[in-house]
Amino acid sequence: MQEKSEGTFIVFEGIDGTGKSTQIELLARALRRFGHEVVVTREPTEGIYGQKIRELYQKRSTVSPDEELDLFIQDRHEHIDTLIGPSLAAGKIVLCDRYFLSTAAYQGAAGCSPAAIIDRHRFAPAPDLAIIIEASPRTCIRRITEKRGDQLNDFEQLESLKKVDSIFKEMDLPYIERIDGSAAEEEVHRQVLGLIDKLLPHLTLSPPREPQ
Repeated sequence: MQEKSEGTFIVFEGIDGTGKSTQIELLARALRRFGHEVVVTREPTEGIYGQKIRELYQKRSTVSPDEELDLFIQDRHEHIDTLIGPSLAAGKIVLCDRYFLSTAAYQGAAGCSPAAIIDRHRFAPAPDLAIIIEASPRTCIRRITEKRGDQLNDFEQLESLKKVDSIFKEMDLPYIERIDGSAAEEEVHRQVLGLIDKLLPHLTLSPPREPQ
């Protein structure tokens, strides 16, 4: 993996419906409240390749797993070059909704090798912390369809999510931490803050001290 610069890089991972986006916003709000400069971003991006990926949500079968994987990697190259890399170099905290672990899980479930996918990301800065939020695929589908009122896209089908969930569970990297996403939103947020305090103590959530 590429060495990152002065900033702090935290990614949120997990299958669709675990509450990643909500928890990123809650963490960003907490960090900003105490003076930290935070960049919130997500993948797929809104860039050229990210838009092509989003088009696959309703027509995933039109590309091969390898073609799909290439789109995710191209999108990530662009994301790192234009936003993640410069933000870290400027000393900011970057919170990203999905990163290469999601690619390893989702494209791994489609038939690619998860280990090979991770190996192809030597160009990518490794996160300081990857929080995998865990909840059962059935719970996540219920949240997507009942709570959000959304239709399932091609990446959110139950059998596919079961495979993705299994791959996430097998991941064992030093920066990965897991939390229970089936709990109430406030409890999940408490777990997230606990990981920040434990693993990245320089990201204090205490108010800044007044100069003496």
